[in-house]
Parts: sequence; C-alpha cells; structure tokens
Amino acid sequence: MAAPPDPERLAAERRLLVELDAAPLAKRWGGYLKFIGPGYLQSAMTLGSGTAASSLFAGAMFGYDLLWVAPMGMLLGVLVMGVVSHQTLSTGRRVLPAMSEFASKPLAMGFAVAAMLASIIWHFAQYNLGASVVVDAATVLGVDGLPPAVGSTIILAWAVALSLTYGKSVRLVRVYERFLKYTVWAVVFLLLWVVVHTPTDWGGVLAGLIPSIPDDVVVPGANGEQKTVGAIAVIVAGLAAAVGINMLLLYPYSLQARGWGREHRGLAKFDLFTGMMVPYALASGLMVIASANTLGEREVGQNADVAKLAGVLGEVIGPVAGRLLFDLGMLAMSLSTITLHMVCCGFVAMEWFGLPFGSRAQRLMTLLPTPAFLAPLLFSKYPVWLSIPTTIICGAMVPIAYMGFLILQRSKAYLGSDRQRGLSGAVAVASLLMASAVMVVSLGFYLVKQFGS
Repeated sequence: MAAPPDPERLAAERRLLVELDAAPLAKRWGGYLKFIGPGYLQSAMTLGSGTAASSLFAGAMFGYDLLWVAPMGMLLGVLVMGVVSHQTLSTGRRVLPAMSEFASKPLAMGFAVAAMLASIIWHFAQYNLGASVVVDAATVLGVDGLPPAVGSTIILAWAVALSLTYGKSVRLVRVYERFLKYTVWAVVFLLLWVVVHTPTDWGGVLAGLIPSIPDDVVVPGANGEQKTVGAIAVIVAGLAAAVGINMLLLYPYSLQARGWGREHRGLAKFDLFTGMMVPYALASGLMVIASANTLGEREVGQNADVAKLAGVLGEVIGPVAGRLLFDLGMLAMSLSTITLHMVCCGFVAMEWFGLPFGSRAQRLMTLLPTPAFLAPLLFSKYPVWLSIPTTIICGAMVPIAYMGFLILQRSKAYLGSDRQRGLSGAVAVASLLMASAVMVVSLGFYLVKQFGS
C-alpha cells in the first residue's frame, strides 16, 4: 500500500487471469500457483501460540481424538474468507469504512476494537511461548540460566524493528513474507519427520477425523495440584486459533496491497485453499499426531514448559539438532504472529484516526501490544498453557466480524450487481451463519462446563 504494484505488470497479470478463467482446471490451477501469497500470510498469522498449544495439548491429553478440530475450524475460516475476498475484490472498498457505511458504524467500531483487543490479548501468550523457546535454545547452545525476561526482550526488539518497516521498506517486507512462507512449510516437514519416525496408529488417525468429545483428563496444575481438563476447552481453543478476528481484518488489506481486483476473485479462493487451508491443516494435524506419539499427560500439564516438550520431541531427530529445530519452529510461529498482530493494530489506527498509511503516527500505533513482552514476568507459571485461555477469550469476539460481513453480503447498495444470488449466494450466507453458530455454541458449552451445573 505504501508502494503500489507496477500498473503495467498488474495489467498483464489481469489479462492472464482472464485467460486462465476460461482454461481447463489443471491449467488454471497451475497458472494460479505463480501468484498466491495472501493466504500464506494468514497461515503465518494463525500458526502461533494458540495453534501450537491447542495442538500439543490435544495430542498429548486426548491422543488422536481431537484431530478433527483444526481442519474444521480452518475450513469454516476459509469459507468465510472466501466471502470476504469476494466482497473486497468486487468493490475495491476498504473493509472498516465499508462496514461503517453499509452495515452500521457501531458494528464496524466493535469489529475494529475487538481486532485490536484480540491482538493485544493474544500477544501475551506469544511472548510467553517465544521467551520459553529462546531460553531453551540458549540452554542447548550452552548458555544456561538465561532469564525468560531477556528472551522476551530479544523478541520485542526484533518485532518492533520489523513491524515498523511496513510502510517504509517494501523490499524488506517482501523478504520477510517469503521467510514466513518457507517457515510454514519448514514446520510442516519437521513435524512430518517426527510422525514418520514414531509409531503411528493410522486407523486411530482416521477415526480422529470424525468429530467426537473424549472424556476429561487429570493433569498437573500450575501449583502442583491435580487439575481436571475437559476436552471442550481444548476444542474451543482449537476452533478459535484457526481464524482470529484480527485475521479477518488484516486479510482484505493484504489483497488490496497487491492490487488485486475483480479478475483475482478465482485466484483468491485458490490462494486461500493452497496457502491457508492446506499448510494449516497439515501443520496442526501433524502436531497433534506427533505429540500423541511422543508426549503424555504428565509432560503437558498447565505448568508444562518448552524445554520439556522440545526435549521429548527432539529425541526423535536428535538431542541437539532436533531440539533446536523444534525451538526454531515454535519461535518462528510466535514471531510471525506477533509482527502481524502489530500491523493489524496499525491498520485499525489508520482507519479510525485518519492516519496516512506508512506515516510515523500510524507506525507508532503498531506498538500498542508491546507491553505484552512482560508476560514471562506476569504468567511464568503458564509458559504454554496461557495460550488456551487467551485464545478462548479472543475467539469470543469473532462473531462480531461475522455479523458485519453477513450484513455486507446482503447489501445491494454495497455489492450492487456483484451481490451473489442463487446457490453461490446461499453458500456465502450459510458459511457466515455456520461459522458464527459453531463458535457461539462451542463457547456456550465451554461456559456451561466451567461455571454451570
């Protein structure tokens, strides 16, 4: 957005996409592979502490029984994102001003505030996990006793330096985005290695793809006492980790920053599937299987630390190399999510305060979540488990965005002749309603389980 795409290159790209729309399916998909990108940003954003924690706990506590959670959550997310891409690419309107004008200003404000709050709340869990990873990696490299606060400060310095480049250095941002893409696949291949080299019950894996709710388990609590953990908590966290409200806000801007328009609508849906659905489903699923094969309930109590998890998983590849690779993967997941959460806050500030994109004031607003680097000092007893409650809290905000997009989807004034009718229109509305219902119902079950009788 700071440096728009070259008009000639973009025009050539649009002409090619028009040709691909009329081509056979195999040729069309092969052509699309040259242009995918925004979906990987969403994978990088969602593959953070929430996904890592919910997948690790799901596998260690419940075996393969909760393998269905992450794919279901991401499938619903991709369906919703497909609706969002159609709206954005058909109208060319920025999401918050459009929602304010064609849905309701309070709803748009609620969407913006919720996205910013979610970015801040989720930040604490990212720093908690990231700092633990830095400490463990330092120990493996011979630096013992590194305080978690130091690890958190190192992450803070990196995140601030990088997030401030959005709007300044286009080349550096592109390099970073490629790094995110490669990191997503590196995590997938690392977990695949663990799964291949450990005993796997493939019949149990297939059975785990069928939705079910296993019995509660008893694990060590943060203060040494025994703690009962219900599957509902891990299910809600897994569903909420798949698609966050800040992702729903950032995604339309990532489309517009590339200059994508009406001709890119088919490409956008393909990009969501190949860049978002496939890597996320593979990474989360392999993490569940790997943890089910190598970890147990004792290793993943509420006070479980990264050193213990990395040590167990790392033994499969090697006590040093394996552990460092696991640490690097977890660190990359935390860093990518941290920086994109900060960018999300900058976009909210840009819209509501009228700040020019890339201006000093707009970039400074990206620093709003940075107090979360104190998480290792505030929540030292929950280095990994903190991701579960924070993800549940943030998941409760998602229906706000779904309702806004639902109103936009039905608005003739907003979409005009691009308002989907017939089967495609029914699928779009059903996707938004179904995603809202799944989150609301699962949260309801969780609250009843926690506080009801």
